[in-house]
Amino acid sequence: MEQLRKVAVGQGDFSLLDHEGRRRSKRDFLGGWTLLYFGFTHCPDICPDELDKMSSVVRILDEDAGLPRVQPLFITVDPERDDVAAMRRYVRDFHPRLIGLTGTTEEVKQAGRDYRVYASAGPKDEDGDYIVDHTILIYLVNPDGLFLDYYNRMKDDKQIAQSIRNHMKNYVKLFPD
Repeated sequence: MEQLRKVAVGQGDFSLLDHEGRRRSKRDFLGGWTLLYFGFTHCPDICPDELDKMSSVVRILDEDAGLPRVQPLFITVDPERDDVAAMRRYVRDFHPRLIGLTGTTEEVKQAGRDYRVYASAGPKDEDGDYIVDHTILIYLVNPDGLFLDYYNRMKDDKQIAQSIRNHMKNYVKLFPD
């Protein structure tokens, strides 16, 4: 079991600041379903598209009163520019429950490593602006805090919502309280 924990995606316990400046960890979200996306606020197109899609998934699932609520999270891969204030401004354009998370460079890198996220800042232009190349996946984390599934850009909101419904239906709690 210990060997499986070492290779499993999402096994770490991140400690980051939310978009209101409160320290949050993965433990804060145990007991509920979580959708997680890594990106950055200066992203011109892909991140907003994926966060819109994730927001739509949450809205679709919210329509079914028999399902538990899903908590959407957005973790920056660009802590140099994405401080608490930048995250606060950015997340309000998406689902009202979306929580933006940032931290020090090392804290953000550690969270990314836990989910095997690739992120690399490109060269700066004459204005000091740059793009961050990064993994483009939405991660599903179950109430035990375990990575369960991922969704790439080819999946639409309805496909993702149906997949999550199936996971919820088949969920068995692994760890007793």
